[in-house]
Amino acid sequence: MELETKALETRDAAQSREIKEAFGEFLHAFESFKEANDNRLAQLEKRGADVVTEEKVERINKALDTQKRLLDELMLSAARPQLGGETKAASDRTARERKAAFDTYVRKGDASGFNTLELKAMSIGSNPDGGYVVPLEIEQTIDRVLAKVSPIRAIATVQQIGGNVYRKPISTNDAGSGWVAETDARPQTSTPNLAAIDFPAMELYAMPAATQALLDDAQVDIETWLASEVQIVFGVQEGAAFITGNGTTQPKGLLSYTNVAEGSWSWGNLGYIPSGSAGGFPVSNPSDALLDLAYAPKQAYRANASWVMNRKVEAAIRKFKDSTGNYIWSPGLAAGQPATLFGFPVAVAEDMPDIATNSYSIAFGDFARGYLVVDRVGIRVLRDPYSAKPYVLFYTTKRVGGGVQNFEAIKLMKFAVS
Repeated sequence: MELETKALETRDAAQSREIKEAFGEFLHAFESFKEANDNRLAQLEKRGADVVTEEKVERINKALDTQKRLLDELMLSAARPQLGGETKAASDRTARERKAAFDTYVRKGDASGFNTLELKAMSIGSNPDGGYVVPLEIEQTIDRVLAKVSPIRAIATVQQIGGNVYRKPISTNDAGSGWVAETDARPQTSTPNLAAIDFPAMELYAMPAATQALLDDAQVDIETWLASEVQIVFGVQEGAAFITGNGTTQPKGLLSYTNVAEGSWSWGNLGYIPSGSAGGFPVSNPSDALLDLAYAPKQAYRANASWVMNRKVEAAIRKFKDSTGNYIWSPGLAAGQPATLFGFPVAVAEDMPDIATNSYSIAFGDFARGYLVVDRVGIRVLRDPYSAKPYVLFYTTKRVGGGVQNFEAIKLMKFAVS
């Protein structure tokens, strides 16, 4: 145990050093980018930037994206906790027995250990539901990495549920109020309109395969193997669904709602601000469109607001300055911290569309109040040694839903004149 602890400490120290070095290289690349872009802007003011300067800026900008992607991958790797060591949950006798039963089931298909545990605690086994619930350590590991891979999950509100549907009552307008003197009559005020929004939990699955030889190898940490096989796949699928999901077999994505001009906004729709130019930002003062979007939500939603966009859009905005000559995009202050735009954090979601005519490529708002992710408790595994011999399949399912819960809190940018 002591040697294992020292090995983990050595690994963590090496990861920390690698992350620190990568972040330093990222900051150095950003300084080089600013220098090249300043030169480009100065040339534009005088006679127009030459091709060599434009190519240099684009080359450094792409290198900056590559360095940021490497940094993100290192942070994601560091976010994967080890499952093999003793944990607080595993110190509990029932938890240890449950882990042992799950290990036996995965390796040999023997579920008798679950049957014994069912006499001690309810809902340990779930064979009628199509599998067995994974131990808590695996579920927490998967959820932890999901938050890293799925940017919307990281900034939205996450609600755990025990059933298939979460119903949330919503007030679509405020209660009436007014001022009166001490002896004035109190006329009846308007009452808030209440509605209910349903958030069903959809089934997300992965089916990794293993050879029986792998399962028979006692040196293989089977829990770590299973978690690593499904966590990234789940995260990628979730990330796409929270942006463009159809709401029928997937969570309802942010861009799957009806979008209307902010001046015509009504509950149930998402309001948008036009960029002012078809398929791009205006040539003159492009940052003004972003400011308009930042001030589109009510003040109450700006305090905890975030930007959501993909890397290509972020790279384009990285070139912009405000009226005082300062760059509006800034890198995070430390590794793992998000970049900021006008002081608000930027969540990079690769499933957001690239800039194109009439595209909705940028979202801004308070996603904790605006978007809800629902997780049904438990991740289940069904062992299938028959369908793909000589491989053993592990049908792993997680039930998750999502959708907009407050249509005031999130606004979009439409890349169009109006």
